[in-house]
Amino acid sequence: MSEWILADGFRFGGIASGLRSEVGRRDLAVIVSERPAVAVGVFTQNRICAAPVHVCRERLPRTDARAVIICSGNANAATGEQGLRDARQMTSLTATALGCAPEQVLVASTGVIGRLLPMHVFESGIPQVVTAATPTHAGLNDAAHAIMTTDTHIKVRTRTLELNGQTIRLTGFAKGAAMIGPNMATMLGFLMTDAAVQADDLQTILRAAVEPSFNCISVEGHTSTNDTVLMLANGTGDPLHGESLHRFRVAVTEVCAELAKAIAADAEGADHFVTIEVDGCLDDAEAKKIAKTVAESALVKTAIHGADPNWGRIVSAAGYAGVPFEETELSLWMGDLPLYRDGQPLPFDAATASAYLKQNRDVKFHLRFSRGSGRCTFYTCDLTAEYVRLNADYTT
Repeated sequence: MSEWILADGFRFGGIASGLRSEVGRRDLAVIVSERPAVAVGVFTQNRICAAPVHVCRERLPRTDARAVIICSGNANAATGEQGLRDARQMTSLTATALGCAPEQVLVASTGVIGRLLPMHVFESGIPQVVTAATPTHAGLNDAAHAIMTTDTHIKVRTRTLELNGQTIRLTGFAKGAAMIGPNMATMLGFLMTDAAVQADDLQTILRAAVEPSFNCISVEGHTSTNDTVLMLANGTGDPLHGESLHRFRVAVTEVCAELAKAIAADAEGADHFVTIEVDGCLDDAEAKKIAKTVAESALVKTAIHGADPNWGRIVSAAGYAGVPFEETELSLWMGDLPLYRDGQPLPFDAATASAYLKQNRDVKFHLRFSRGSGRCTFYTCDLTAEYVRLNADYTT
């Protein structure tokens, strides 16, 4: 925590408001910008989207954002007009506590779908969390804990850059462990920077950063109703441009990638963090289509969990991805072990291959095609009995 870099001009807070049944469990978080911030967002592509997603889409992009209010334990999704009124009321309560307009406040939520928010909890909780927010590591730690649902740990990544003779700080935190399947997943992500960035540039940077990161992770392929990644930039002075803007873009992409990998690695009940590399396709979109299909195959995921080197499940999943390749164009490796080359099976020691899966939590599969230069790196996990138990009992 001491190594975290905090963007200047932001306060963070997280409290136990009573929204969750667990006594003392933090469930309400806030991010406050001390000065008006450029704000942009990227959201779920599910046609059923949560009330906070609707509200944020209405209000973004903007150049005068002051805060984000976030609750965990209740998704406020599939809640109709009342859900929209409640999400807007959360922003109004936050705005009153800050002395700004409700439209300057954004909102996010995560948790169980189809339940109305107990708004009386927020009437006392929101003023409390705004007052508790501080520009400290402890404040960020509290906020990162407050947005968790079934996560086993918080996910925070930060960067410092020297641009145009100035120190620029980038702070990111996220949550996610299940209902993870692009585009995006039951994940919330928040990035704050004290850089000065134009709204159009910030939107372009965030959207580009989300594609190879949060849109390249999957636990079970279930696209959430609440996916939200918000970015706030509250810097003053001349906006970044040219080489400085490029370096900033690289840093944002790196932070998003690290947060995304942390989400996949924290998947509910998972024993393995799985990297699937696909290259040699006609284009990146083709590679991603194959990687995603392999990543979401229940047969592939259970084989990895059981340390069964049944590589036929991987190549067959690639085969039904909807990409018109020839068998002779595909080769496959598990770690450094070649299993399949140019459409032909290779001799290998099954015990050695099984040991690779048993002895390593982080495992890698590489599918190489001979079609072009398209590539994608995708992250997933195995499918365990514990995952089934957790999700079978989620609301009961």
